[in-house]
Amino acid sequence: MNLTANVIGATGLVGKELVKQLLENENFGKVRIFVRRDSEISHPKLEQVVVDFAKEETWAKKLTGDVLFSALGTTLKQAGSKERQYEVDFTFNLNFAQKAKEKGIENYVLVSSIGANSKSNIFYTRIKGELDDAVANLGLKNLAILRPSSLTGDRDETRWMEKMSIPIARFVTKFVFKKYRPISGETVAQAMINAVLNPNPKKTIWEGDEVFALAGRVE
Repeated sequence: MNLTANVIGATGLVGKELVKQLLENENFGKVRIFVRRDSEISHPKLEQVVVDFAKEETWAKKLTGDVLFSALGTTLKQAGSKERQYEVDFTFNLNFAQKAKEKGIENYVLVSSIGANSKSNIFYTRIKGELDDAVANLGLKNLAILRPSSLTGDRDETRWMEKMSIPIARFVTKFVFKKYRPISGETVAQAMINAVLNPNPKKTIWEGDEVFALAGRVE
């Protein structure tokens, strides 16, 4: 294979690991990342496109190839408002997915969240569920929606509640509620790549611990 991968959310916890693995994977000849500012990543296979996600004219023409990977998302604290978070997590993601479909990119892998449900009373899980539903209706040939539990790994920002809760969650989910066990960004990234290289036409959504299976790993 000599696939061209497009990545949004390339500078986050999962996104950075995904880009690293794609650059090391011989099945991908080009890795194109869409970023708001210079990522400072350099590699012969890498193409960086600095964009304004709200302005389609800054990115649409560059969206070509075989695969669109999305690890794009934010938090309410980072976004500053629910409206801004909705724009990043839902609108920007859906715009890219729709344009990918229009341009014949039939492989789309999305990192969602455990508990995603468009009918949820919780804002975060509701917008994740709304996005999952929207991309599922696009009619993509190979769609994989990953719903991992708490993510572990090196983040640019410190999330103290997450740092304190993850060791507890690891211990508890080792025995019960295994669906909710924490998962590393590295494992999620491997699962994303596997969803393209070994697609499962009978399965679209990978919940919680199923992401470990898709990655072919046990943690």
